[in-house]
Amino acid sequence: MITGNRKNKLAAEIQIRNHTLVSDVSAELGGNDEGPDPHELLQAALAGCTIITVQMYANRKQWPLESTDVKIKILSEDKEGTVISRDVSFKGNLSQEQRDQLLVIANKCPIHRLLTGPVQIQTQMS
Repeated sequence: MITGNRKNKLAAEIQIRNHTLVSDVSAELGGNDEGPDPHELLQAALAGCTIITVQMYANRKQWPLESTDVKIKILSEDKEGTVISRDVSFKGNLSQEQRDQLLVIANKCPIHRLLTGPVQIQTQMS
């Protein structure tokens, strides 16, 4: 379970297992820029999940993947939907077939599936 509470001004302190992180917004939006904003955290989740998922697959296959480099950017966000750009590159002595398969695996990372599938958020007040 993830928990969070207001730290100060607009900053949120978030507890994840034994880790604490802060999410905030820029001074222009009324915050202190103490940490990544929620959109950046979402983008970071996609980047991290992509890297981990691809590396786990390459390890299982014993492929010489040295690194997966990912760049994420939200291109547009409105009531019609959201467009996220993800640029993935693989470093290592890999064949084109291996690179192609790693890209298929990147699209199967759990956060990618979560973001592209139907999502329901059930909110209750306690």
